[in-house]
Amino acid sequence: MSGPFVIAVPAKGRLQDNAEKFFARAGLALIKPRGARDYRGAIAGLDGVEVAYLSASEITGQLAQGAVHMGVTGEDLVREMMPDVDARVVLVTGLGFGFANVVVAVPQAWIDVRTMADVDDVATAFRHHHGRKMRVATKYVNLTRNFFSQNGVIDYRIVESAGATEGAPAAGTAEMIVDITTTGATLAANALKIVEDGTILRSQANLVASRAAAWGEREREIARIILDRIAAQGRAGAFREVRARFAACDNALVSEAEQRFGVETPFGGPTSSGMLTLHCPPDEVYALTAFLRDKGAEAVAVADLDYVFSRENPLFARLAERLA
Repeated sequence: MSGPFVIAVPAKGRLQDNAEKFFARAGLALIKPRGARDYRGAIAGLDGVEVAYLSASEITGQLAQGAVHMGVTGEDLVREMMPDVDARVVLVTGLGFGFANVVVAVPQAWIDVRTMADVDDVATAFRHHHGRKMRVATKYVNLTRNFFSQNGVIDYRIVESAGATEGAPAAGTAEMIVDITTTGATLAANALKIVEDGTILRSQANLVASRAAAWGEREREIARIILDRIAAQGRAGAFREVRARFAACDNALVSEAEQRFGVETPFGGPTSSGMLTLHCPPDEVYALTAFLRDKGAEAVAVADLDYVFSRENPLFARLAERLA
């Protein structure tokens, strides 16, 4: 008998909280039957699934090895720890939290350095003047090497950072850094600035699937159920349901609404009684209701949607294609 289907989620902090909320919104409540301090859990109502609580870096390593089927971790860690990303994992979907950018930052005092071309010039001049290569402090060794290579920068050497990377230039252990940032405030507080074209990666938390894990019929069916619910919740968040009924409602009116407001008609056009149900992007709801009232609707009801299930399951289709 095969083992459980394992999903790894962050073990603590804001990432754990956001991951649990994400799964809960999709109707996949994470529970710890043996107590809050346990590092193993389950998904309520879904048999055969084990939730493993690990650090983000551990999750990435376990995905690479195939020890877990799916995991929640940052794209920055995935691309740093796995040079052959596409061969090892599938980035199934971004989760809408854990946003951060991996960036190249230089001292604010370098007033003439604005682009990676300027960095290249400074690096070459530094080597000629000091007889050694410019130092770049970072935890993102692979991302840095690839990005600098793409930009033709060769006169540098990496100093692997074990602590607060942003403090390296002030401490004299490096001339510039590559680090992760959300607002740039910490960099600015350390008298650093982001190079204009120096954003290496715009990262967020992702649901990642391991291609090396066991993917039998049972595991694929569990993945299908999980991804079906996540996709349904994602569709629901993209729309509001708008309902109205009026005599002048016809297919021509629906076509105009589709073109002007980006609406969808999940149940087809108006019924014989003039009843119409539309799914509308949130930003267009008021404009749509004004349009419908102007066309003769006496009242228009608007409601939030919890889930919108469709015949297609694009997230699972993406996974299945990569596992084939």
